[in-house]
Amino acid sequence: MRRRSGIPASPLPQRDGIDAVRLRLPPDGPWPTVRGYLLERYGRAIGPARVETMLREGVFVTTEGPLTADTAYRPGEFVWFHRELEPETPVPFEVEVLYRDERIVVVDKPHFLSTTPRGRHVTETALARLRRDLGLPGLGPAHRLDRLTAGLVLFVARPELRGAYQGLFERRAVRKEYEAIAGYDPQRPLPATVRSRIVKERGELAAREVEGEPNSESRIELVGHRDGLGRYRLHPHTGRTHQLRLHMASLGLPILGDPLYPQVLAEPAPDDFRRPLQLLGAVLEFTDPVSKRPLRFDSRRTLSAWTSRPSWEAGTRGGVDP
Repeated sequence: MRRRSGIPASPLPQRDGIDAVRLRLPPDGPWPTVRGYLLERYGRAIGPARVETMLREGVFVTTEGPLTADTAYRPGEFVWFHRELEPETPVPFEVEVLYRDERIVVVDKPHFLSTTPRGRHVTETALARLRRDLGLPGLGPAHRLDRLTAGLVLFVARPELRGAYQGLFERRAVRKEYEAIAGYDPQRPLPATVRSRIVKERGELAAREVEGEPNSESRIELVGHRDGLGRYRLHPHTGRTHQLRLHMASLGLPILGDPLYPQVLAEPAPDDFRRPLQLLGAVLEFTDPVSKRPLRFDSRRTLSAWTSRPSWEAGTRGGVDP
């Protein structure tokens, strides 16, 4: 069985909602066997002995079956395997499914849960959970929310339709509305539109604003304020990494609980869920590209710094969003 792209379907089923790693053998090389290539590519990272063990145990497979130490090298051949995953701290909050049909799934993601596997967050992600819980191995995201941001995420149930829904976000045909809690400054005139050039270098935790033509735009509105805190409605017109967090900080209104802006702080322990970032993806609104129906979804979550400020400030678990 082959996909439309010409890439064979994986012969390995998902494991805990995670696809097998796929690699393609280089078109040329000095290796008489696949073993030689695997030792060169992975021997330094996991050790030659581990590569040999994986070969003996049949971990590396092609569409024809498991590889052995003697399997001849065939340029361009696809190889799959499941990598060993490090134990992850469970995120003790549920992903709430708000809407599901034969094409899409819309969920309300909690804080601290990554949208998709990345870095050390693999099985403890919304995508892996939903694939397992809903029995949808082909599920994929149409867009992403930061791990620390809660709120609405659109997933596509059928891989062949993913491009149609991702295209909505690429064309800015989705109206997105966020809510944030930050300090209140009566001297800061709002609403305001923030435009800047944002760059994020590979390997750096925080994005930054630099001189040059703007590539990001956000509309910031004050909804209400009390006891020195402001409740803000944010409308991103572009989708740069950390855009809203950076724009709020640039206004002198850093979002409560943000470990990166205006300055990078020490990363909290993996099991410290006491101070969630006070940012919520509250609204998604778009016209379904297949059914042509207008759709709107509203998050059911609330931001704990606004609803229970004393416990949130004290750093108790009572201030964590459910």
